[in-house]
Amino acid sequence: MISDSLKGPLLCSAAMVTVGSTVVVSKIIGADMEPFLATALRHAAALPFFLLLMHYTGTRLPRLSSIGWPGAGVLALQAAAGSVGYTVLLIQGVSWSSAADAAVVAGTLPAVSAVFSALFLRERMRLRVVASIALATLGVMAVALSPEAAAQTPTRLAGIALVLAAIACEAVFILGNKRLAQPLPALAMSTVMSAGGLLLAALPAWWMSAGSPSRLTGAAVLGVLYYAWVPTVLGFWLWYAGSARTTGARAALATVWLPIAALLLSALVLGEAIRPWQWLGLGCVVVAMVLAAGEG
Repeated sequence: MISDSLKGPLLCSAAMVTVGSTVVVSKIIGADMEPFLATALRHAAALPFFLLLMHYTGTRLPRLSSIGWPGAGVLALQAAAGSVGYTVLLIQGVSWSSAADAAVVAGTLPAVSAVFSALFLRERMRLRVVASIALATLGVMAVALSPEAAAQTPTRLAGIALVLAAIACEAVFILGNKRLAQPLPALAMSTVMSAGGLLLAALPAWWMSAGSPSRLTGAAVLGVLYYAWVPTVLGFWLWYAGSARTTGARAALATVWLPIAALLLSALVLGEAIRPWQWLGLGCVVVAMVLAAGEG
């Protein structure tokens, strides 16, 4: 029998593996499907499961009167950044670069969040956080300015920049919770974000369909369904079930599995070659994430 002290970190780590797999599945989706359409379909597939979970757990959606108009604005910003911006930018970014490159960049999330916290929330950065940001930056530079970078097309660098922008969107989503006067329960928050993501992505998906027609291939559709049901729904359950059984620091430490899983899966599933500078970049961001987790 596994004790709760061990079960918590294991569940959180499993959640991060599913999140890491979004880098790989985004590559598969982006080969055939327009990113806004994929985002809308992802939330359309995930939302019914969240509503069922809310029904069985007795969780209720918050009333506007309880969160106020400023809170509603924060939720809208979180949905636009985390539910739509992250997915769209990640799919397009991985399409232009490689899943292995994106795996390393994805590991910069704690560092980007720390920078945003200092800039917009006026939080003080301690020495280990500064070191974490420096290492994460070095990791991205190891990938973007690799020895073979000169032989790569500018599209690859643009793809890396888009993945970094996706991480910035996710940081906005995370930090938005600190602006809510009354934080939402985790399941209610996930449901609101999924519904908001569907509403916000639907119109751009329709608009883009004329200029960027999608091919609803089996691989792309299965990729969207996987994204909706595994990283989005199952990943949510794994993370919150795990974090309820462990400390915040240990849960944060489990995030190191995100770039590791993404890099290994890019080789196992997509057959991408992992270059030495990508291993170097991974090592930098993993150490950076460990340093950042120590602040929790």
